[in-house]
Amino acid sequence: MMKETPPTLTLEATTFNKPQLQEQLSVLEQRQEAQIALAGRSNVGKSSLVNALARRKQLAKISATPGKTRSINFYRVAPDGFSLVDLPGYGYAKCSQEERKSWAKLIEYYLTNTPTLKALALLLDCRIPPQALDRDLADFARGHGIPLLPVLTKADKAMREARQACVRLAPRRHEQEWSRLLNGIMPLPVSSKDMRGVDALWSELRRFAGTGESVSQEE
Repeated sequence: MMKETPPTLTLEATTFNKPQLQEQLSVLEQRQEAQIALAGRSNVGKSSLVNALARRKQLAKISATPGKTRSINFYRVAPDGFSLVDLPGYGYAKCSQEERKSWAKLIEYYLTNTPTLKALALLLDCRIPPQALDRDLADFARGHGIPLLPVLTKADKAMREARQACVRLAPRRHEQEWSRLLNGIMPLPVSSKDMRGVDALWSELRRFAGTGESVSQEE
């Protein structure tokens, strides 16, 4: 079997407020192209993961300061023809309450007003248990019928045993937190540093977007 050629990512639009977001969603709705959202807490490694998926270092700006992504960034995936949507990181303690509410409203509007949204890739640091905001977002997605794709980031930084079984180790240490969030879904460990799991993540993103190999949905 021939190995799939990695897709390319191009930043198509950046939106900072609701009117800009509505305009971009209108453009994508006319195309009737699938969208997959990336979400996660500040400093979970979302920008690094975008760069790893693109195999470029500076497509998404990376900062040592959490909460750098304060916009919704739309990346077009070629040749597949779907969008990867980078949502603002949440849970950054040093931003104002007003800013946090503004981001939350923008994220909620996107998630509830995008008919072509096929999945929410929820990024989680594999070294720590899920936080309340992670569980809230997972519950929100499920409540609105949005399929969830849990992604464990920073797999290269986990202890040695986790390098062999990051998926199994993290839930075992904080079983109740992980059990509630995952709800039976097997998460995908990835590392933006050594690229482990990146090809597997692309396969899952393509599958959810309907551009990859079909997978049986039988239970």
